[in-house]
Amino acid sequence: MQRKYGILTASVLLSLLATSAQAAEITLKAVSAFGKDTFFSQRFNAFVDKVNAEGKGIMQIRVVGGPESMPPFEVGNAVRAGVVDFANSTGVFHANLVPEALAMTLAEKPMSEIRANGGYALLDSIHRQKANMVWLARVSDGLDYHIYTTKKPSGSDFSGFKLRSVPVYRAFFQAVGAAPLQVPPGEVYTALERGVVDGYGWPSIGMFDLGWQEKTKYRVEPGFYNVEVSFFMNQNTWKKLDAAQRAFLEKQLAWAEAQNEKDLATATEEKAKQAKAGIETYALPEAQVNLFRAKAYEAGWAGIEQASPQNAAKLKALFSNGR
Repeated sequence: MQRKYGILTASVLLSLLATSAQAAEITLKAVSAFGKDTFFSQRFNAFVDKVNAEGKGIMQIRVVGGPESMPPFEVGNAVRAGVVDFANSTGVFHANLVPEALAMTLAEKPMSEIRANGGYALLDSIHRQKANMVWLARVSDGLDYHIYTTKKPSGSDFSGFKLRSVPVYRAFFQAVGAAPLQVPPGEVYTALERGVVDGYGWPSIGMFDLGWQEKTKYRVEPGFYNVEVSFFMNQNTWKKLDAAQRAFLEKQLAWAEAQNEKDLATATEEKAKQAKAGIETYALPEAQVNLFRAKAYEAGWAGIEQASPQNAAKLKALFSNGR
């Protein structure tokens, strides 16, 4: 009888341990704002694979879709409301919720410095307060945007150019004389082909994912801004994580952020590939370079100052080089 009781006790204990191990694993429902096979999802894909391989019993990530299932500008709302737990996205897509998020694109300091000087903590707290979101990590850093055109520019005055734009650099395009037009990425190729636009703003990487190199003749140098892609989490989900889950996630996030060091080399390779595809580099006259970049940052920060006067000055001091 005693032996049977001992066996029963051991069985119950094992069952409880198994239940406990199951309870310790959390599955995060995730979405990417970028196409699965595009450059700006590559790091996310690798991160998900790494978490799922190393996180058995602790954490798993289930990707439920990309822009084909959720429009990029809806991702922020989905994270805020808890429709998804985790997102590979950019502050550009949820600036309607957190206008201060555009500071990440205007950052002139590396993410390591922004973490050290308090900039990360400030912007993360703003995300939590305004959108119920946690800014987990930045997974692109040091990549420029560029103006790409179908006709040769003449200096830094883009009067007469119709450029495909997004809100983050619309004011800058207007400041250099261009007419910004909002065209969905899937329609840009046709817009270039038909002359609806004479060019577009886009990062130094990713053009080939969309086939735009076939209709592009020039890339303007220098670039401007700092292309930002980040991981975000629903704040309620973050609060549910236990100490072991948070420690595991933070270790994986540190790995993902460390991969940013590869971005500059990748951009150099991409520009060489553009040259082989027949895209010429149009370098602005040296005397115009500083003014061109100054207009970019003045226009960008002016937008944040207008939308969030209470936070703009603090963010600018922590993210910019004081221009």
